Amino acid sequence: MAQIVCIIGNKGGTGKTTLSHMIAHGIGLMGKRAVCVLTDISREKLSKESRTYLPFDARSPDNLNKVIRTISNVPDWFGVVDGGGNRPATDRMLAEPADLVLLPFRDSHEDIRTVMSDLERFPRARALPSQWPTNAHARAAADKAVDSLMGHYRHRILPPVPMFSSSKLLLQSDVPDRLPATLNNVCKQLARNVFSLWGVSETGEPVSVEDVLGALVKDVAEQE
Repeated sequence: MAQIVCIIGNKGGTGKTTLSHMIAHGIGLMGKRAVCVLTDISREKLSKESRTYLPFDARSPDNLNKVIRTISNVPDWFGVVDGGGNRPATDRMLAEPADLVLLPFRDSHEDIRTVMSDLERFPRARALPSQWPTNAHARAAADKAVDSLMGHYRHRILPPVPMFSSSKLLLQSDVPDRLPATLNNVCKQLARNVFSLWGVSETGEPVSVEDVLGALVKDVAEQE
């Protein structure tokens, strides 16, 4: 069976789409077959060129059901589902088949209140601090807010993902042939954290998106 991670949450603007691409990119860099399932109707379709993973347009219900069913039934695959924001019913539907549910949040009190509510709605989910401040004073203030307001959920909070501008490169329709080393390293570490929660080995060589697409077509054909 494949492993699926779903990035959801009732608050918009927390970086769900960016994190989805970062996780998928990191998985691809680690030599695994990754599909980034895009469900947000406000987002444009992205090119697969120069990516280590396959972005799949699942904005229509038919496409979404098809790709989730396919990924769920083939081995050695990893699905990363971008849930979009402020869609409670969709969040529940996307979380159902997922092996891991992540709830990103930023360092505002509004984000923290919302993610605590989401943690109650999704008992298996983990909270993921996103776009976290890198300035020492701002980081200390953000960490203090989490400690004071989210102490009850401390065991369900993952290491923060820092704010850095190069992460936006993954949201371009056509990504550059070469991405900054800092971006690659952060994506790989994020993917390692996900793999650790899955209990999955990290070994493997990087694969191209053409390899991913070809293998997906083969796996689907073998099931028919």
